Amino acid sequence: MPVPASPTAASAGQDGRSTRWDLHRQQRRSELIRAARKAVHDLGPQASMEEIATHAGTSKSVFYRYFGDKNGLQVAVGQRAIEFMERELLAAAETSDSALDGLYAMVSVYLRLAESSPHVYAFSTRLPTEAADAAGRDGHQPAAMAGFFDRIAAVMDVHFRAYLRQQGREPAEDSATWYWPRAAIGMVRSAGETWLATPPGPGRPGADRLARKITAWLTAGLAGTYAPLPSSSPTPRQETS
Repeated sequence: MPVPASPTAASAGQDGRSTRWDLHRQQRRSELIRAARKAVHDLGPQASMEEIATHAGTSKSVFYRYFGDKNGLQVAVGQRAIEFMERELLAAAETSDSALDGLYAMVSVYLRLAESSPHVYAFSTRLPTEAADAAGRDGHQPAAMAGFFDRIAAVMDVHFRAYLRQQGREPAEDSATWYWPRAAIGMVRSAGETWLATPPGPGRPGADRLARKITAWLTAGLAGTYAPLPSSSPTPRQETS
């Protein structure tokens, strides 16, 4: 008579099959994310699940099985895109020779990556229409973006403090100066998204030029940007606090 398999052996076999199945699902999920990213790149951020599935050469039910709905797919694609952007931004900052170079490098990488696929950028950084409506739309963004900006702000804060030390300045810890990293992120993102929406033409600067201009605005303000206009009005009083 055959010897029955021991519970331990049976459990090990089941665990092995489970592990292989989990690995298969992870690989298939990654393939679908890549396919969806390419579909969005070609079709635009408003592409439907049906259009994405057709572009990917599979059925809509497959995407629903792995991601639940379009919101779930958008979260997955966005997470992958944001993780890649974060790695590139941090690498640019870490390989720079100075704090100012690091800031410029991060702005430049951000603009270039967004420009490389504006549709994927929009798909990754905005809530789906129905989710935005439920959240009140204005001021809301995917959770992955919030964490991304938290981490990038922390890196910019380090570079900003280094830059101030290089300038011989050391504001007090309760100074409003320390709001700069968050303000800088808002400025870079707003300027970058406006630039992405600007049609190609003479009025649209290249990514490198815009990155240098934004870096100058963030570190030197508008000083020297425009020649002063002749005026008989008194010079505005400067804030002293």
